[in-house]
Amino acid sequence: MKRLVRSVRPLRRWLVRRTRRPRVGAVDFGDLNRLEPVSRDWGFDRGTPVDRLYIERFLGAHADDIQGRVLEVADNTYTKQFGGHRVDRSDVLHPVPGNPRATLVADLGTGEGVRDDLFDCIICTQTLQLIYRVETAIDSLSRLLKPSGVLLLTVPGISQICREDMEETGDYWRFTTASLERLLRPAFGDAIEIHTVGNVYSTTAFIQGLAAEELDVEALDHVDKQFQMLLTARAVKRA
Repeated sequence: MKRLVRSVRPLRRWLVRRTRRPRVGAVDFGDLNRLEPVSRDWGFDRGTPVDRLYIERFLGAHADDIQGRVLEVADNTYTKQFGGHRVDRSDVLHPVPGNPRATLVADLGTGEGVRDDLFDCIICTQTLQLIYRVETAIDSLSRLLKPSGVLLLTVPGISQICREDMEETGDYWRFTTASLERLLRPAFGDAIEIHTVGNVYSTTAFIQGLAAEELDVEALDHVDKQFQMLLTARAVKRA
């Protein structure tokens, strides 16, 4: 028993050091003591944005779902990256004409141009926040899927706005696990899996525009549900 106690003590001291709060006035803001973020380009100019790291981990974990006829919003980068030979046909969705990569012009927010039962998988990353009629958008995504088709969805939880989208079409929403579940359940029932990623460390870094390559990978793995930086959802259409 004494040996066990002695072996536990170093762990306890380590935990205390990791969780001890600095006294008031003792926090050193260092390079973050600034009004201008480190990057206004989400971290793209420094490496991989933190949210993109989480998004790609999510899609990699569900790569087997990316098969058959696959639809992706704006371009098909992730379809090619994670679907590979499993994809029979790759389609790209855009809300208005003019995108040369688009094979389907449809407005998720109004349902205009949306057709039923076309796709085995839809990849929809960081899009719903730009659509004001978000309930209609989710219904449109469900309609586009074949029965038993899979929606792989990511949405922002804690994030800066996109200035370009705000000026052009609008940047309307941020989500929580509670709101995303309520939005998805009418269209997909119980066939939804929602997770949150991020913590105060990764969220602070993301808002500042730091790149994932600059950060502690182990710290990025930690999930603190109080800091829902990014939400992921896998939803399956009823057969």
